[in-house]
Amino acid sequence: MKFYIRLFSLSALTLCCITASSSLVRAESYLWPEFRGAGKQGHAIAESIPLQWSESKNLAWKVKTTVSGWASPVVSTDSIILAGAKDKDGKLSLHIASHNLSDGSRIWETQVFVPESSTIKKRHKKNSYSSSTPILADGKIYAHFGHLGTCALDLKSGNILWKRVIEYPPVHGNGGSPALVDGMLVFSADGAEDPAVYALDAQTGETVWKTPRESSARKKFSFSTPLVIETNGQKQIISPGSGMVGAYAPDDGSLLWQVRYGEGYSVVPRPILSQGMLFIGTGYDRPKVLGIRVPQEKGDLTDSHIAWETRRSAPNTPSMIVVEDALYFVSDGGILSCVNPQDGKVHWSERLGGNYSASPIAIDDRIYFVSEEGMVNVVAADSAKLNVLAKNDLKERSLASPAAFNNTLLLRTQDHLWKIVASSK
Repeated sequence: MKFYIRLFSLSALTLCCITASSSLVRAESYLWPEFRGAGKQGHAIAESIPLQWSESKNLAWKVKTTVSGWASPVVSTDSIILAGAKDKDGKLSLHIASHNLSDGSRIWETQVFVPESSTIKKRHKKNSYSSSTPILADGKIYAHFGHLGTCALDLKSGNILWKRVIEYPPVHGNGGSPALVDGMLVFSADGAEDPAVYALDAQTGETVWKTPRESSARKKFSFSTPLVIETNGQKQIISPGSGMVGAYAPDDGSLLWQVRYGEGYSVVPRPILSQGMLFIGTGYDRPKVLGIRVPQEKGDLTDSHIAWETRRSAPNTPSMIVVEDALYFVSDGGILSCVNPQDGKVHWSERLGGNYSASPIAIDDRIYFVSEEGMVNVVAADSAKLNVLAKNDLKERSLASPAAFNNTLLLRTQDHLWKIVASSK
């Protein structure tokens, strides 16, 4: 197979006017409030996270989960929230569970949806019925189960505040998580036909706007999570779908700009923003990583704003991460690449081993990659070479992205929730 990097001319860009979405949300006291953390980019504010752990070392607790799924854990000041599903006697139900952060014990569990059997479609073998990560904000939990339902709950009691179902024809199940902006819950509904981006009123669940996708891709389904950025004082919702990534205006959902990438479909990675550049994956069948200069202009910017692209070991599923001025991404098949984010030049590309769906997180100068087989690889952020600092075998399947804060690392495996803390012994 031939790999290539395509370079495009670069123009000057004032970086100070472009900010990541972490600055767009009112400060909260939540430790890990949504998919990829408070900054939406996978960076943890943590220290003293151990390099190695086992059942007898640096393990604060490990508890059996009562709900199944690959949604990441989200964390308030004292509780861990998990979205999940149960299948009892062939009857599917969807749940939100709250666990005590100190000891892992369950505080409450709320059944939020019991879908009719006719609405439960075949899912991909790697997917679950609960792969979308909830959001914590303003004392509420916002949970999304794709076409099976969306809801809000009270964080302390678990009482349902509102719930509704946006019907669309899914392919392979559900996956993308929502984003919160200006009092709206935004998510993509990219199914087999008529894909669209929705914004719901976070207080009531009512539809504020719905914007159809402008894509000519034959396969319409995708699973990406939106990223909210701000440029020149204007917020933009960056939402990749099949065949294109679009920037949408939060107030009315209008399409501000788009970049096309042909027939790419089943797009999963959440976009990344760094130094005036957006990084996205283009999905199947031959994924690419695109480096896109954040536009000031509107319209179709395919021919003017793609700075570089590469197919080399591009991911289909895991999101990317920028650490110390280098872009890291791992392919689903376990090839880890480190590239220059400004021009796409490959610093190195090496086999990490295993298969990957979970997105990595960064803690200082370390990056944590969780394989589907349950191996947690701790890698140094080093653009000179691949340096694996530690490997920790959970001995259980995992496709959920981890969470980290203060001195704590949280991991979700097929049947368990783990709290990793450096031992005082």
